[in-house]
Amino acid sequence: MTDNKPESSAAKSESNRPIRVLLLDDRQENLLLRSAILRQHGYESVSASSIEEAEAKLQGIDIAVLDYHLGAGKFGTNVADTLRQQRPQVPIIILSATLERRFGGIADMHLLKGYSSTDDLIAALRNFEAKRRGKPVVVDARDFYYSRISLAMGNDVVLQMLDRDGNWQYVNDYFASLYDKKRSWFPGKNLFEQFPEMKDEWHDIVRTVADTRETYIDRGFRGLPHLPKKKSAHWIWNVLVFPIKLHDDRDGVVLSARLIEKKQR
Repeated sequence: MTDNKPESSAAKSESNRPIRVLLLDDRQENLLLRSAILRQHGYESVSASSIEEAEAKLQGIDIAVLDYHLGAGKFGTNVADTLRQQRPQVPIIILSATLERRFGGIADMHLLKGYSSTDDLIAALRNFEAKRRGKPVVVDARDFYYSRISLAMGNDVVLQMLDRDGNWQYVNDYFASLYDKKRSWFPGKNLFEQFPEMKDEWHDIVRTVADTRETYIDRGFRGLPHLPKKKSAHWIWNVLVFPIKLHDDRDGVVLSARLIEKKQR
């Protein structure tokens, strides 16, 4: 029993130390700002302004936060590739404004500079921190990816993100609440199997938008068969279907609808 105490004490000390986060960015002001934010939240930052500097510090980190565009034709994904080879257990977060870029598997997150906040980054770090401390955690990069788009569209829009065959990849809270279900119930299920009334016309529309990359606008203000009917004679669903690259680089669509007040004639 006595022989186990030093090991147990060392393990406890290791689990209590601050999480070391590698920050890679070619702009010094970004490094200073993010380092300060991380320190305020109890993290230890390890800063690097170049690929070479970052790769020299890979052995001492727990999580990597890498800027994608580093200038001069260099990219943070180069460091990600090296880290994957040397220490595949280390989580990686890519900071990028590129919506359609695919950076890795389900264990990696893709934060969009245009829509992400400091809270997004800290929330991601908290999830990965739990993983590092031996607590199982699944970070769904797909949900994060699509939720950024949903956030940009607004809370008053019904959103469904589908592949060309109508399989749900993501729905927003507004849509899920209409059917008293959690958002997690929908991904993997098929829109046209769950709502057969949609199949005849909308199956063709979804496939056409996905294949041609053109946008469809329902100018007849008919709404969607699976959405509740208009609130009154003057409220109708305005429907838009536009193409999107899915998280796995397939062609898909966003099926959106917003309640609007139609002008009386």
